[in-house]
Amino acid sequence: MSRTLGQVPVWLDKAQAYADQRKFDVGVLLTARLAPDQWHFTRQIQALVLGPLRLANLLRGQAPADNFELEPTIAAVRASVGETREKLDKLRSEEFAGAEARVIALPFLPGKGLQANDFVQQFALPNFYFHAVTAYSILRHNGVDVGKPDFLAPLAFRDL
Repeated sequence: MSRTLGQVPVWLDKAQAYADQRKFDVGVLLTARLAPDQWHFTRQIQALVLGPLRLANLLRGQAPADNFELEPTIAAVRASVGETREKLDKLRSEEFAGAEARVIALPFLPGKGLQANDFVQQFALPNFYFHAVTAYSILRHNGVDVGKPDFLAPLAFRDL
């Protein structure tokens, strides 16, 4: 998740360059959406920022990270992504001792929960990548020159 979050500044750089080249306010891209009933770009990034923090808290037996409203500006998005990555980098594996035994409650389904491993694999990761792909696709749909390498980040190739 931190690796994918690390690509968001690349997307933002390209969005800003595209807006500058075409002479429009980059805020248009930050509030763009793919469908009328879907979250806009900045709200998609907000989900990317909250997802890993909430997951880390839940796996450690803590309350989920508080929700917040991310301001649709390049500076606010950059800062939020950077702060989240710093928090994730400070996490240590020993903090997650016993996580596999936890059942994570689902607030949107009162009385239901998922075993921690199932929560990660069936909900947290797919949800995170859904919002990452959607944010990326909003920019791509609006003409920003982002490609698959911008989504994947540099790969750790090895010689065979």
